[in-house]
Amino acid sequence: MKRFFRAFRLLPSTRSFVREACRTPGFGLLEFIHGYIYARWPYLYIGIGTGQHRSIKILKPVIYLVLQLFSHLPADRPTVEMSGLKPTKPVDNNSQRVTFADTYHGKVVPLKAAQKLVSVNREITLTNLEKVIPYSMARDLILNNPEHILLLECPCRASRPNPCLPLDVCLVVGEPIAGFVHEHHPRRSRWITSAEAIRVLQETDSRGNVHHAFFKEAMFGRFFAICNCCSCCCGAMQAFYNGIPMLAASGYVNRVDTERCTGCETCVDSCGFNALSMADRAVRVNESLCMGCGICVSKCPQEALKLIREPSKGEPLELDALLADNEDRLRANRL
Repeated sequence: MKRFFRAFRLLPSTRSFVREACRTPGFGLLEFIHGYIYARWPYLYIGIGTGQHRSIKILKPVIYLVLQLFSHLPADRPTVEMSGLKPTKPVDNNSQRVTFADTYHGKVVPLKAAQKLVSVNREITLTNLEKVIPYSMARDLILNNPEHILLLECPCRASRPNPCLPLDVCLVVGEPIAGFVHEHHPRRSRWITSAEAIRVLQETDSRGNVHHAFFKEAMFGRFFAICNCCSCCCGAMQAFYNGIPMLAASGYVNRVDTERCTGCETCVDSCGFNALSMADRAVRVNESLCMGCGICVSKCPQEALKLIREPSKGEPLELDALLADNEDRLRANRL
């Protein structure tokens, strides 16, 4: 792959993107092309993926063909399914099907966990987080230059005819991805500090947006962004509603203090996953639908809601705990 790129003069950010591709184990030319297209033209990519782009009818067969190439699966394995093109049923855990969700997915993170991801003051390498990111692909947390944080206009919102505002709610974290996106989309993005990123998270949280840490195989198989999503615009949330398991729960579930609850229904209106309803003048939680995002907790005027750990919802993406666990494992290996 290195020889292929030597014939071309590339922008600095693209050269960094290529270097990262060359040193990422198992990252081949097709993955690079996929990642380049995604980061270079995210508004076209996601507009088509969500079915909002005007060219979807013409390009749909071509996209499906390209997905077969990018899937690089053995001949006896099922093909990749793309959200936004055709709703599918939830994945059977006993099957070997690799879906689009395995290559591109989000982890729900409560506000405090999201703030930690934009407050990193050192480079991080955490790989194979299968307990936290329950997908077969794209589950590494590797941050190079984590202080490089880009505020980007949300491609999902930008593709909608009447989007929620503001548009600039997506955070791209670390290099080389943040630099690549900014160099190609300077009018739709701007560099911000960690303190500004925390403020963006707080503001989107107050608007009822759910925080998702996104991972993508074509983005070197790792975490690359925090999207602050509304259920009406977010392609991942709508794919999730259609049975495509693109989102993993936070590891928490909501609990109601019935003595405090006054039945005001503020939390019901704020839940983006339709997990809350009224019963006997108090809020009831459908735990099978609750993703543990914590938006309802911050909205409750009576402080009657609380997130608690729920093992059936997976492990949380909590940076401090993951780093401490990694240090313990490294120390044990040295002994």
